[in-house]
Amino acid sequence: MPVTDQFQQFARELSQRIQAAQQAGMSQQDIKARAQQIGDWLAQEVEPRTPEQRLLKEMWQVANQQEQEAIASSLVKVIQRQPGISG
Repeated sequence: MPVTDQFQQFARELSQRIQAAQQAGMSQQDIKARAQQIGDWLAQEVEPRTPEQRLLKEMWQVANQQEQEAIASSLVKVIQRQPGISG
């Protein structure tokens, strides 16, 4: 599967989870905090399959807490820019 297809699939799945969290009443701050927890888990437990995933993992691992929060927040914002998602 091409990398662009993989990202689009990832974006759709994450988008659905963000929508579900919003419908359940989670605040934007809680969603960002959850994204950071997921980032921690991915960096520790998941082996990257693409060069882009490897770069993101390495960036996460060298980032301090504030930088990780910025990465997680940026990812949520990117996904929320997809059609059908509100922020």
